Amino acid sequence: MAKKVVATLKTGTGKEYSKVITMTRSPKTGAYSFKEIIVHNDHVKDALANNSK
Repeated sequence: MAKKVVATLKTGTGKEYSKVITMTRSPKTGAYSFKEIIVHNDHVKDALANNSK
């Protein structure tokens, strides 16, 4: 499934979007979890700032 998303982002208007992957650590178990979102290139810093809270 990830290959399809990456291939779609490389063509046409998909070049205006980026895939942002953030990692968070659970305070309860200490395990890491990953969250993937696709955002417009202008909003990458905003997405990273919102996910770090």
